Amino acid sequence: MTDDERLDIAFLALADPVRRRIIARLSRGPATVNELAEPFAITKQAVSKHIQVLEQAGLVTRTRDAQRRPVHLNPARLEALTAWIDQYRLIHEEQFRSLDAVLSTQAAARGPQAKDSS
Repeated sequence: MTDDERLDIAFLALADPVRRRIIARLSRGPATVNELAEPFAITKQAVSKHIQVLEQAGLVTRTRDAQRRPVHLNPARLEALTAWIDQYRLIHEEQFRSLDAVLSTQAAARGPQAKDSS
């Protein structure tokens, strides 16, 4: 699977508000399906399907702890998504800094009266 395909799957998984709330809950620590299902007005089976989508995207993992099967957030996968977003954020921040510099230069060239009229 290519990096682009992994990104597509992860962002599609995060497109659903229930899955985003599950991720938010797991950011506080592992939880069982029953615990994750509590705040939702949907069945535990539906929550399990959401978890499967998040697992396929690599955003969460499940472990076995005796009878419990806690779900864990995969922070490395979220970090990869953040890094992808950050590369574009940094490009745009640099463009805005350049624009600010140009506007400051133009304002300075117009002199103090330009500031009074705006």
